[in-house]
Amino acid sequence: MASEEAAKAPKIPQDCIESNEIELNKVGQMRTLVEKEDPSAKEEDDLQIRRFLRARDLDIEKASALFLKYLKWRHSFVPNGSIPESEIQNHLSQNKLFMQGLDKKGRPIVLILAARHFPAKGGVDAFKRFAVYSLDRICARMPEGQEKFVGIADLEGWGYSNSDIRGYLGALSILQDCYPERLGKLILIHVPYLFMKAWKIVYPFIDKKTRDKIVFVENKKLMSNLVDDIDESQLPEIYGGKLPLVPIQDN
Repeated sequence: MASEEAAKAPKIPQDCIESNEIELNKVGQMRTLVEKEDPSAKEEDDLQIRRFLRARDLDIEKASALFLKYLKWRHSFVPNGSIPESEIQNHLSQNKLFMQGLDKKGRPIVLILAARHFPAKGGVDAFKRFAVYSLDRICARMPEGQEKFVGIADLEGWGYSNSDIRGYLGALSILQDCYPERLGKLILIHVPYLFMKAWKIVYPFIDKKTRDKIVFVENKKLMSNLVDDIDESQLPEIYGGKLPLVPIQDN
């Protein structure tokens, strides 16, 4: 029986092996606390709880508050466990988010073609649903032993018609508060001057942990920066690699 339970237990990522006993003890304490407040927390594994703890610097009280808020949000925003594609067809049809390849640390690569995003029918709520749909698919396709992904946001051709401040803020809030410690790095490339106006509005809402993972790359240093993190065999074809673009819905 014990061996069967061990087989069903989630695989511990490599970086988790380095966790000390204090962190593991706090995971146990936090589980007891959140399960008392919301029994549905029993359905979440220890790795999920650990991510929320790390997002709040191992402060059990703050991490528990964020986690309970997440559970409440999840039950109301995704009551059936997933976002149906029928609810976000406008966003899926824009083919603006792709997933293929792994970086040198084994993290999945997600590519965003920002100029293909246009605020669609349904407004901010629809875009939030698209964000949740995408993040759920990304997390579900993590390689064994991996928890984080790398994003490349290509802003070539981005203009006023693509600007969606409320949508960006909504998606950012979901990423930070509901999928903590999932983003490993975000590389912004082909950044037009015009985008920096939108960035100044969004920047204050980005928490420090997320901010530290965002890197702006100059056009002349694009390839050298990309190959620092990603082997050429794992790069999308549009950057001189060998992998064709695969829309998130087809991954």
